[in-house]
Amino acid sequence: MTKLPAQPTFFEAQQWASFCLKTATLPTDAGRFLLLGLSHFDQTQLLVHYRDLVPNTLWQAYQKAVQRVVAGEPAQYVLGTAPFYGLTLKVTPAVLIPRVETEELVDWILTDELTDKPLSLLDIGTGSGAIALSLKHEKPTWQVTASDISAAALAVAQENAVSLKLPVTFQQSDLFAQLGDHRYDVIVSNPPYIAADEKVVMDASVLNYEPQQALFAEHEGLAIYEQLAQQVAQHLTPHGRLYLEFGYHQGAAIKKLFTTAFPQATVTLRQDMAGHDRMLRVVLASE
Repeated sequence: MTKLPAQPTFFEAQQWASFCLKTATLPTDAGRFLLLGLSHFDQTQLLVHYRDLVPNTLWQAYQKAVQRVVAGEPAQYVLGTAPFYGLTLKVTPAVLIPRVETEELVDWILTDELTDKPLSLLDIGTGSGAIALSLKHEKPTWQVTASDISAAALAVAQENAVSLKLPVTFQQSDLFAQLGDHRYDVIVSNPPYIAADEKVVMDASVLNYEPQQALFAEHEGLAIYEQLAQQVAQHLTPHGRLYLEFGYHQGAAIKKLFTTAFPQATVTLRQDMAGHDRMLRVVLASE
């Protein structure tokens, strides 16, 4: 690629980033993501300014950010934010980067045939608060509690709640251990579900930067689901519902686990947009 001028246009800067990322065999859309975040432009504003010169301070910051991504760091951690269900969330290496598949889980809950009355909802393993905060944003009358075993993750989630002005209750807890005997209408969780032997096929950026505690679980990734199957009934209302996200190849095992634990319940698998079994709903009372 030809050498850039000392002060490129926004278009030239993004082209340079795309070249750097492509050369490193990384997704080139990180270049636009970083430029939007650092410039505080939206997509339309960036297009309007494409032929304008990038201010020097921004150009220096953008070069450093792109170089960090080329070195392997996730763009969301470099920028310190990630989009999720229309919200902008703070993210740090204390929390997983929210994925688009989890937006589909949120969408399932919001479009499911739930009562119009205010509900109480628990998000287990909240991380950045993505699920809890997006549901509270869409359903302000719901009473939302978010828990996590990690104090560092909860600190990030609480920061997000404050900045978004979304009143959510936070509690540090290992599953239900510190949550008392309260019962919820809805419990949702996207827990750790990756088996240790899957490390060999995982992206280095995930292994090197994202929190291991939020990624891996024992028993071929099923350990948390096994605990939930044993304990969740004590924390759901009689007509309560459980929604779970899991790995693309775990659907059959998890459906069997919850069908066995709750033979009278309605257990439903749902596929993601890629056609993989990715979500499960358990309804305690027959529909």
